Amino acid sequence: MKLKQNSLIIFLLILSALVLSSCSKVIGYGVLLWSVEDPLVLSGSVLPVYVRSNIEKVWIAGIPAQFIPEDGTDKVEVPLFQLDFFTNKRKAEARAAEFGEYAHTYAENLLDALPIRDNTDNNARRVYRLRLGEIVKVLNRVEGNPPISGTGDPLPGDWLRVLTSDGVIGYCFSYRLRLFDQTEDTDMQIAEAEQGEAAIDSNLDLIFSKVWSAEAYQQMVSSNKINVQAMERNYRFDPGQETGVARIILPDLERQFRYQKITPDGPRAWIFEGTNLRMILTSNTGLTVQLTEGGGARRNYNFVNLTSTVRNIILQENARRDSQFRTIFNQGPVFSSTSYGTLTLMSTGNFTWTGFDILVPQLFPEETSGTGRINMDLHIDESLEGNNTGAFTLVFTDIRTNNTFYFIYRIDNQGLRLESVPASCIEDITVVRRSQAPVNFYFFKDSE
Repeated sequence: MKLKQNSLIIFLLILSALVLSSCSKVIGYGVLLWSVEDPLVLSGSVLPVYVRSNIEKVWIAGIPAQFIPEDGTDKVEVPLFQLDFFTNKRKAEARAAEFGEYAHTYAENLLDALPIRDNTDNNARRVYRLRLGEIVKVLNRVEGNPPISGTGDPLPGDWLRVLTSDGVIGYCFSYRLRLFDQTEDTDMQIAEAEQGEAAIDSNLDLIFSKVWSAEAYQQMVSSNKINVQAMERNYRFDPGQETGVARIILPDLERQFRYQKITPDGPRAWIFEGTNLRMILTSNTGLTVQLTEGGGARRNYNFVNLTSTVRNIILQENARRDSQFRTIFNQGPVFSSTSYGTLTLMSTGNFTWTGFDILVPQLFPEETSGTGRINMDLHIDESLEGNNTGAFTLVFTDIRTNNTFYFIYRIDNQGLRLESVPASCIEDITVVRRSQAPVNFYFFKDSE
């Protein structure tokens, strides 16, 4: 028994000697990215490194002479992510010099759920969501595209490469950050400690990760009847994750709501503190925004996450319209009638129409000279599809007022039939019925 005890003592002595030996040999040098608090060693310092522990995920590093405390402690444990390691001192000092401008610069988050992204663009993937008041370490300033404010102007500020207290590195725009120098702000750790751990709200993350367009856009996509002008206005709801300003943009409402925090208010529901705005995630692709008016009345606005971007939908619709025009153009492009003149289409989408005197003033005003542009911006109701190919608009550029005329058309092997349609027969962009007294005319395609 005594022999076993002696062997154990000898083993422990040898192990202690090995540990002490390993801790006395410098394996490299590191630049401290985030200050150590006990004992205090400021970020930006160059430290000799003795041990890397992948199990404990720490470095054992030496404390520079100016930071050694009264009790003589000369080594400190540093989390792996808080130190840039180099194999020689010269490289470490070069990194410290490069880091010098931001060595003591930290930032406090002023907007709950402010994202840190993987690139310097407002649409880049989010890698972290900051709590209100959370502290991050500023590593350097980088070039990038600034977020856009509610007025459509770029937000003031810079993209910063930052490090979080648990080791995430990414990019955050400075508009909602309060930058400060640690050597001048002694409350840094107090502010950080008071925040505690915040649970990640996956549903709120889902809202922030998607674009919420007006519900009417989904109806357009489902019916394959795209109003490009309405799409180009980009009606939407923006929760303002980057700016702290939520926005509703609709045909009959355009308002901004400045807030500091989004707070849960029931299952999949949140309020924007300091405003009369509330939102409910009705499905993974549906969002209802509630606006409470002065008398307590609540108005609901519905938004959807489209399967494609608004820009792509517009591109696809313009391609469809161009295809429709090409079908008519290839059938002509010159169409003639002994009674109604000659309609000539150009590949640019412009037209000329001559010899239409019989239609003045019944259809066209006397000052019409017959030049303009054809727009394939109309659809026809299902009840009209049997006898018609489609509908289009002729805009006469030589008429100052009331210069827009609507037509149902049909293409056949011999030419083009047109039927005039008054605006009263059109709902949104769809011809829903024929005129009670339509004007019909037929053009033969030019044989040449």
